[in-house]
This record gives sequence, C-alpha cells and structure tokens, in this order.
Amino acid sequence: MAKMPIERIGQIVKAVLVELRDLEEPTRLRVLLELAEPKLSLTDHEKATLEVSGYIRWHTIVHFYSIDCVKAGYLTKSGGRWSLTDQGKAALEAPAGDFIRSAQAKYRAWRRAHPRKKSDSSEEEDEENAEEIVRQISYDQAVEHAGEGIEAHVFSLGPYDFQKLVAELLRGMGYHVRFVAPPGPDGGIDIAAYSDPLGTTSPRIRAQVKHRRDNKVTVKEVRELEGVLRKADDIGLIVSSGGFSSEALREIQVSTKHIETMDLDRLITLWQQHYDEIREQGKALLPLVKVHFLAPAEE
Repeated sequence: MAKMPIERIGQIVKAVLVELRDLEEPTRLRVLLELAEPKLSLTDHEKATLEVSGYIRWHTIVHFYSIDCVKAGYLTKSGGRWSLTDQGKAALEAPAGDFIRSAQAKYRAWRRAHPRKKSDSSEEEDEENAEEIVRQISYDQAVEHAGEGIEAHVFSLGPYDFQKLVAELLRGMGYHVRFVAPPGPDGGIDIAAYSDPLGTTSPRIRAQVKHRRDNKVTVKEVRELEGVLRKADDIGLIVSSGGFSSEALREIQVSTKHIETMDLDRLITLWQQHYDEIREQGKALLPLVKVHFLAPAEE
C-alpha cells in the first residue's frame, strides 16, 4: 500500500465514506464497497488479490485506513456497521489527499500518546504491519458476519415475538413490565414498563414497537405516541427494527414530550450488554454465545 500514491488512497477511502454520508445511517462496509466500486474506475492492480492475505487490494486499503479515520474521530464502528461523525462529514469537504493526510496526522498524534514497543528492524516492522492489516480485516469481517446473523434472526421473528423480545430486554434492564399488548389493536401502547412494581416512581415507559425491515418510523407515528403520553413523567419509547425517517427524528428532537428511540442496532447492543440478566424464556427469543478472538492492535 505504501507504493500507491496517497492521493489515490484518499480517493478510495473518501469515495467509500461519501457513500456512508449520503446514506445518512449506520451501514455495513460490504454495502459501502458495493456502492463505491463503480465510481472509482479501479485499475487491475487495485482490484488484484494480495498474495500475503488473500484480500482484495482496494478493500484492504479501506480497512487499513479506517483505523486512521476512527482515531481521527471521523468514523465509528458498532456491531459491524460504520457511522460517520459530524467531524468526519466536515473533513470530507477537503480534497481526497488532504482528507487522508489529516486522518493520518490525527492517528500519529494518537499513536504518540499511546506508544508501543518499536521493532528492531524495518523488516520486522513491515511484517508487523502486514499482520495488523490481516487482523484488522479478519476482525471487521467477523463482527460484520456476526451482526448479519443476529439481524437475520431478529427479522425472522413475527411482530408479536419481536414485541416480546423488547419486553424481555426491558425486564433484563431492571424495569417491571406491567403490560404487553396482545395481538390486535393496542390502543396506542404496546408495552408499559415501570421503575418499581407498582409504577409509583418515574420513569414510566410507554412503548410503541414497530417490526418491519424496510419501512422507517414516520412523523405521524411519532405524533401518535406523543398523544398517549399524558403524564409529565411518562417517557415514550419507539422501537423500530426498520429505523427512523429523518423527519421523525427531527420531530422527536423538538417534541415537548420525552421520547427515546431504539433502532435495531441499539436493541442488539443493549441485548448483548444485559444478556446475563435476561430471563431464560427471553434468551430463547434471541440466544447468543460469546466468542473470544484476537482483536486488532488499534481497537
């Protein structure tokens, strides 16, 4: 990768992150690579498979320089999905070469603050870098594949089982679930959960659960939840496996009512964090197992 001009590296990485910016939601790298590839006019050299790792050269560049972007504060990774920060969006306004140089400079500053043992020779350092690249790609792919498997299982659940999944998560988080709506009309509330068994102390959660792959929560649905939050200490929660429209998120931001959102990524993250506290019947809805493997050096 050192033989490739830094301007070209910047073009490749920037093209992928521009796709992320335009999608306006956390996205898997596999999707970003597919979107960016036809816009890059890749050479045979860039599309070639590396002998050492078996990975495609331009994919390797994106993986490797994503480390710089993460340490620069331009990019975050969670559950196999990438998200662009506001700082990253601003950085993308610069020419490609300047963009990647700024990420490198911020990474070097981070590295100076977190020194590691230096190699005895440049040859050993090159070998270490190659190992780190392979480790980074293996790590990213493992996280992405695991996330895809979990999401596929969640989407295989029916609407009512998904609703029960949310209720079990709230129980695992320490809430007392007072009500879970049966199948059919719910009167505006799918789940009611309290901080104590009798609901005498705040917060009192009123949740709407939307389970659909492609349709995002709309402004209309946010306003419907607002209408049932009648008490001052009621907190609205909208859980949506399909995400939220930008208009719905803006409506939530300006609302006079306290409304929280939980998309699929947040639900899975919370499920993982509270898994040990979830009841066995809840675990049966989304069973997980912990697997330990070698993390990349920069994570």
